[in-house]
Amino acid sequence: MQLHSRRLQPHATVTVDAPARLHLGFLDPNASLGRAFGSLGLVIDGAGTRIEARLTGHDQIEGAVTDAERERIAICLERLHAAYDPTPVAIEVTQTPRAHSGLGSGTQLSLAVGSAFVRLLGHVATSADLASLLGRGARSGIGVLGFDAGGLLVDGGPSGDLHPGVPPLLARQPFPGSWRVLLVSDNAREGLHGAEERRGLAALAPFPQKLAAHLCHLVLMKILPGATERNIVPFAHGLTEMQQTIGEYFAPVQGGVFASPDVERALRAVAAQRTAGIGQSSWGPTGFAIVANAHEAECALATAREATRGMPHIECTVVAGRNRGATVRSAEARQQRIDAA
Repeated sequence: MQLHSRRLQPHATVTVDAPARLHLGFLDPNASLGRAFGSLGLVIDGAGTRIEARLTGHDQIEGAVTDAERERIAICLERLHAAYDPTPVAIEVTQTPRAHSGLGSGTQLSLAVGSAFVRLLGHVATSADLASLLGRGARSGIGVLGFDAGGLLVDGGPSGDLHPGVPPLLARQPFPGSWRVLLVSDNAREGLHGAEERRGLAALAPFPQKLAAHLCHLVLMKILPGATERNIVPFAHGLTEMQQTIGEYFAPVQGGVFASPDVERALRAVAAQRTAGIGQSSWGPTGFAIVANAHEAECALATAREATRGMPHIECTVVAGRNRGATVRSAEARQQRIDAA
């Protein structure tokens, strides 16, 4: 997505709605063929990020933000000012998912701030430009690519020092409109992040090339064809096997195939009763079950809630996939003009 326009009027506002994403697994964490990671991911409706930006006398950060998110936005603005424009901007966050829950909130918040900034001040930048400037997308490109396009995505992993930047998009499939995603999150936990994440990755044994080949085979010959043909059976079986394989690899760091035993309990109960692709997004603690339609989703929701009865820290919701990226809208007070991205 290339973001550019003329500089807006002093009383203009820019609103960015950035979707959440599920990171469905790495393909080769050990770079057995020279490229590390590679990712499968899905953009979803619900649990997204919304911000509004306007010109102001000095930088302001307002709205529903934690101290850590306020600091992240301040760092983003500092880098944006240095790269593009010193003009002060006010950022108001009206919605964002809980940080470190596996929904990609850090990348979406950073890209939303960057996108609003360049739209408001009339500069030219792509999402990849902003991601590189703001320190996002170095390991997985799913958040940045999903911000642009939505859908079911595969990225090729970072290529190293010769071609720095966001990993390339290898495949994008529209997510079937009738399929639904049950999200199960443990609000008493956070996924690994920062220095703890780096230490965890460094402590892991090398990922076997044979397993990396198996994961690539599952993506290419079961998961993507299942989505293309709207056939939930190979998709669900392939995704569950992929998640089990990668979860076993990360288990020494995160404490099990799932970071949260309670989330695992709910999703295993769902998978025992119906065809569902289950797993954990990124480091969790949010897990998912992808099913064929809204009725299956409601049944899965009931099963998950029954399995976690008496556990108020477990939150279960149903969302759809999203086959479009972020929206960037500008409104100018005098002309009442709306420009859609």
